[in-house]
Amino acid sequence: MAAAQDVLLLVGRLNYVWTNTESLLIYVIAHLLGVEKDAAIVVFLTLNTTRARIDLTERLAKLPRTSVATRDEVLAITERLKQQSKMRNKYNHCIYSVDEQGEISSTQLMRLVEGEKDVRYGKVELLDAREMARLDNAVREITDISKRLWTFIRSRPNFDERSI
Repeated sequence: MAAAQDVLLLVGRLNYVWTNTESLLIYVIAHLLGVEKDAAIVVFLTLNTTRARIDLTERLAKLPRTSVATRDEVLAITERLKQQSKMRNKYNHCIYSVDEQGEISSTQLMRLVEGEKDVRYGKVELLDAREMARLDNAVREITDISKRLWTFIRSRPNFDERSI
């Protein structure tokens, strides 16, 4: 069981680091398309899901005009983002079960799994110390991805720090 305040703090941190990290794809998209930041923002905001933004970034990186080093770096970063998006999605699309002491005891996913003859929903998972450690690790990993993105962005020849 985890204290609701601790869970909500970690989930808030998860959302904060995720949103800031995902928005850095704007600069990667600008670089890969060879456009100004404002055009990349329009592209980024037109795609309304994380999955679509990552897919676009990966597809642009795979174009023949992209250098091998850039392609490999972008694909390594987006692979890490995809892995962490699972944790983000879990905690943004679940119901929290609370026990009689007000502690959060488990999460229930809000996803349907359709079999041939049945429909199941709501996989329940304990929210114990081990899961809290996984959540904390996800926050650290996403923060590290953000740092790697910034290193990549700042290494681009036409990047202007004043355009941030």
